[in-house]
Amino acid sequence: MENLREAVWPRSGWARAFQYVKHRVNRLPDRPHRIARGVWAGVLVSFTPLFGFHFLSAAAVALIIRGNILAAILATFFGNPVTFPIIAVFSVKLGHKILGDRFDNGPPEGLLSTFQAASHDLLHNFWAMFTPDRAEWSGLERFFTDVWLPYLVGGLVPGIIAATICYYVSLPIITAYQNRRRTRLKARLEKIRARMKRDEKPIKPPRL
Repeated sequence: MENLREAVWPRSGWARAFQYVKHRVNRLPDRPHRIARGVWAGVLVSFTPLFGFHFLSAAAVALIIRGNILAAILATFFGNPVTFPIIAVFSVKLGHKILGDRFDNGPPEGLLSTFQAASHDLLHNFWAMFTPDRAEWSGLERFFTDVWLPYLVGGLVPGIIAATICYYVSLPIITAYQNRRRTRLKARLEKIRARMKRDEKPIKPPRL
């Protein structure tokens, strides 16, 4: 229960978690444009219904576009329990419009029954592998056509827009952070060198 609570609402809060992710992305040892590409991949994947496979999908997209894989995995944080409901509802509605389907804007009983039917089919089909019962696919087919496919299609449009915005926002931030960090490291190295020179004692030549 504690792990589940931490996944839904971290003890430090989502704002603190966001700052931690941003700090980790800025400190990645790679070129800024590769890190920004990884951010693009992670944000895009967070708009897809590939739950359970976001890390692998983000890594695959980053690999294709030659982005930083670790940055892509960290950027999937864009999709979290706070933003997922907004992303899901908007994507499903937009997906139905793109596909030309009629989407019910009324109470969510229809959507809830779709999830229940899909869960029933999954559980039933699992036990059907060990019993004489036949597999049932009507609930899963309804879930695929009413929720999953519209979510996938509708999530691509806002996903690409949000990912592109995050790319152009993160690129100058990462570049400035790396330049500032490089300057600080160079100044620290110069101080160390100056201290070493001060501590050096002149070597007296041996007497003949």
